[in-house]
Amino acid sequence: MDELSELLQLRRAKLDAWRAEGTDPFGTSFPDTLSVASVIADFAEEKSVRVAGRLVALRDMGKSIFGHFLDQTGKLQFYANKQSLCGDAADAALLESFRRLDLGDIVGFEGTLFTTRTGEKTVKVTKFVLLSKSLRPLPSAWHGLSDDETRYRQRYLDLIVNEEVRRTFVLRSRIVSEIRRYLEERGFLEVETPMMQAIAGGAAAQPFVTHHKALNLQLYLRIATELYLKRLLVGGFERVFEINRNFRNEGLSRKHNPEFTAIEIYQAYADYEAMASFVEGLVIHLAQTVIGSLRIATGPTPEDGSPRKTIDLTGPWPRKRYRDAVKEAAGADWFDLTPEGRRKRAAEIGVEIGPDLLDHEVTNHVFEKKVEAVTVNPVFITHLPKELVPLAKQNAEDPSVVDVFELLINGQEISPGYSELNDPIVQRSRLEEQVGEEVHNLDEDFLLALEHGMPPAGGIGIGVDRLVMLLTGAESIRDVILFPLLRPK
Repeated sequence: MDELSELLQLRRAKLDAWRAEGTDPFGTSFPDTLSVASVIADFAEEKSVRVAGRLVALRDMGKSIFGHFLDQTGKLQFYANKQSLCGDAADAALLESFRRLDLGDIVGFEGTLFTTRTGEKTVKVTKFVLLSKSLRPLPSAWHGLSDDETRYRQRYLDLIVNEEVRRTFVLRSRIVSEIRRYLEERGFLEVETPMMQAIAGGAAAQPFVTHHKALNLQLYLRIATELYLKRLLVGGFERVFEINRNFRNEGLSRKHNPEFTAIEIYQAYADYEAMASFVEGLVIHLAQTVIGSLRIATGPTPEDGSPRKTIDLTGPWPRKRYRDAVKEAAGADWFDLTPEGRRKRAAEIGVEIGPDLLDHEVTNHVFEKKVEAVTVNPVFITHLPKELVPLAKQNAEDPSVVDVFELLINGQEISPGYSELNDPIVQRSRLEEQVGEEVHNLDEDFLLALEHGMPPAGGIGIGVDRLVMLLTGAESIRDVILFPLLRPK
């Protein structure tokens, strides 16, 4: 019999022992508990407390037992001996029941606070209740849970044993909450738009397909919220945002999960420059308020022990035109070359180009590999080719480009922003060019809405998962999504 099987049998035997003495090991509530954080914040010697959590450390010293329990807010030490549990009765059986507790058990404690000789705040246990018996052992206290595959599949264990992981997801929650507060203080209205749509629009991406039986209707999980939010601009909601789940039936990578969180924000009478300033202010505010610093350490620790890479979010953030960034990366004559010459140059600088890419896609592929991927500190790349952004307004001086930005930080796009296209005639032409022969993919209701008049507006999208990666220094999108999609075992 292997070691795990023996441990499982031992825990089952303890389960039977609890039941034999009349304790339901899964049966009772334990109301009116204090959190660990509040106990520590309001600590006072000899104060009576009622707390609960999961046992994550146990040290039996013979006459006394020390350990730690964990709740959502932190970890706290507890202490028990025969005298504290039984008083003058000195009931040895009660202490033996306490010794029957295992790592992973969820236990309620009543007791008084004191500080040990080493200065650690501790609960001296006078009463305890087994609230939920753990039938499986926790990962090793020494080795933790380091295998990424196991961490992602069994996130509940990851959260129990890895303090840094818990911290990341607490920070994620605080970041999203602070985004809402920041926007609402500036007059933006949070709205909800459909997740299932008859036409998947607002981005160029492969959708997930589903079917509504009652209407016998094929529907798509949304790839973006843009077209519905712009309908609200038409309807007179001048500052709107939605924190949304989007779905794209595409690959998995360090930066991509098929189900992801984004926020889209639209402001009437603004333009892309105003929205660039807005997103800069928002990200700096989040870094200062939630993280407490504008300098973010990220990436793996170098093997030579030198410091991790640092991202400096100090503003103002520079702006650079797309054309200039490509020329710096691929040569000042890039746009003077023939299409075939550009393909040849791409190969010379180490960028692999697929045979089916159009000429503007070749340039953008070089941009992604030689500009976006190597950018560390924030930079706004502006004035992209109109072929890349069909929902943005053309530049008045150069109609080959549109008034947009892409915010690049640490090798990825964090946020695009536009001066939104509100000319229904031009918008129809752009969308027809995008869908080609698949005219059934035209969102005629959106175009109809534009014909009623949409105010000039600025809009931005922010990948919330990538933003959390940035602010917490996480290396993979899977480290900031509680339950990322994984290939079945």
